[in-house]
Amino acid sequence: MPLVLVGGLVFGFGLGFSHMARPEVVLDFLTFDDFGLLFVMFGGSIVAGIAFWTLPRLRESAPLTGRPYGRRLKSFDRNVLVGGSIFGVGWGLSGICPGAAYASLGVGNWPILYAIGGMFIGAYVQGLWRSRDAADTAAAAPSDD
Repeated sequence: MPLVLVGGLVFGFGLGFSHMARPEVVLDFLTFDDFGLLFVMFGGSIVAGIAFWTLPRLRESAPLTGRPYGRRLKSFDRNVLVGGSIFGVGWGLSGICPGAAYASLGVGNWPILYAIGGMFIGAYVQGLWRSRDAADTAAAAPSDD
């Protein structure tokens, strides 16, 4: 757990230091006025890629979950396309992505609490919807009685 806390501290500090926790910077990126976010994401992807390549060689399991490292392959399907589109609309409307929203609180952006609240409500509604669909599918399946 201390490693996870340190990772969160480094992540939040990096977002604050690079000004990526400010919605106006994110909106400037989304309107093609400033490509700084692209460089921050690219740099972060390189570091994360090195970590994901190195950590399984140093540890048997993930520090947070204790499960063995492994790849989770997700096919590109309708859910990915629709969910990604909805995520993009929310990102554009709020001007911030989920990780940066929490870091944004650290730089004094209190109105972002509305976006964070909306994320929780949206995720909860999606969970209810997915549960309802799973229940409907299970009810429609023929029984082996």
